[in-house]
Amino acid sequence: MIRLADIPVRIEPTPLVGGLGGGVPAILSELASLLERLAKAEEPAAIDLRSLPMSAQDRVELRRALGEGEVQATLTAEGISNIRETRVPGVWWVEHHDRNGELIAELIEVTRMPLILMSATDEIASGASALREQLAAAAAARAP
Repeated sequence: MIRLADIPVRIEPTPLVGGLGGGVPAILSELASLLERLAKAEEPAAIDLRSLPMSAQDRVELRRALGEGEVQATLTAEGISNIRETRVPGVWWVEHHDRNGELIAELIEVTRMPLILMSATDEIASGASALREQLAAAAAARAP
């Protein structure tokens, strides 16, 4: 009779499958489709990473697959937002934090430029008015 202690046991490492069950390739495939749509129809899109069952390993794998691009921006508004271009043109990794530094949104945006970085039309008009006023005030100060 064989006893339990006599049975050889070998521990096999488990493959690193994240919360998506290896779904990072599915995200990359979706990004390719979204990029094609952006190129053809100028339709931007986004994937809300916080809505997906992603593990820390999934995020590492996705970041590695997308790589680092040349552009990074930090925006300070109602908290800090970090906008990073990936190695893939048109794909941006965007993180928004609240005033306490808590991550409140994490998106992969497929767009020429993330909307949060684009100036609003009314802000542009306001900027033009402010510059005109500044020029007028400077001219008035120089006048005899």
